[in-house]
Amino acid sequence: MHRHHHPSSAGENLRFAFLLNALFTVLEIAGGLWTGSVAILSDAVHDCGDCLSLGFAWYLQRLSDRGPDETFNYGYRRLSSLGALVTSVVLIVGLSFVVWEAIERLQDPREVRAGGVIGIAVVGILLNGAAALRLHGGTSLNERVATWHLLEDVLGWIAVLIGGVVMSIWDAPWVDPLLSLLIAAVILRNVVKNLKRVGLVFLQASPSGFDVARFDHDVRQFPGVKATHHTHTWTLDGERHVLSTHVVVDAGSTREMLVDVKRRIYSLLHDQHFEHVTIEIELEGEQCSLDERFAASHAEQ
Repeated sequence: MHRHHHPSSAGENLRFAFLLNALFTVLEIAGGLWTGSVAILSDAVHDCGDCLSLGFAWYLQRLSDRGPDETFNYGYRRLSSLGALVTSVVLIVGLSFVVWEAIERLQDPREVRAGGVIGIAVVGILLNGAAALRLHGGTSLNERVATWHLLEDVLGWIAVLIGGVVMSIWDAPWVDPLLSLLIAAVILRNVVKNLKRVGLVFLQASPSGFDVARFDHDVRQFPGVKATHHTHTWTLDGERHVLSTHVVVDAGSTREMLVDVKRRIYSLLHDQHFEHVTIEIELEGEQCSLDERFAASHAEQ
């Protein structure tokens, strides 16, 4: 038995954030080269990664409306994890060049156009803030994650603004490469955390925060349930999950009792973002089909 949830589309909001972020990234790269600021170029690399993330999220949001097909029976959810992997690699490569440049600038500081840095920082705060406000309050997890990314960008631009003001008052060109290294360190920390989550998704780890042992224990407390086994759960994209389980019930259970057990299990998973749930009911004393196949395979060997 399968249960499906169909989240509402957030494509319009994600498209708005993507286009705004893409426009600003182009301006940011040009501004970083014009002002000579590696701090701005560091954030440009970050924003480029955000553009890829938002672009994938927008594209995949549209794909998700198509639903499963013969090739992708669970739909296209896992493509978002592939997109996150690509984005992370792009960020690491890009930041490596920026960090190298920042270290050279610390050893040999160069003049930075502080006025230009301040102007670009103000634009960055306004545009990223506008995108964050557009996504704020969105119901989809994609929107929530993107909102936090954009708010992080706003905080980064506030730091760049402060650096620009400092350099406009004092002759301290070393502030810019130092800010660049700090921004790169924060971004790399988040990239590593993201890669860890992506790795867990591809390795089909249990969804974060879901306790399989606790789930089995709770199911065994339901009326008529004798045992549970072969409970398996994994996540499609870190947001929507899959679960299958075998439930052993009283041999004399009626149809109404079986329906009640399934209803209770669905209720138990209601707030856990499980998109596909498969429940196999076995009567007490009945041989499990998986155990039978294992025994037959072992005998053939």
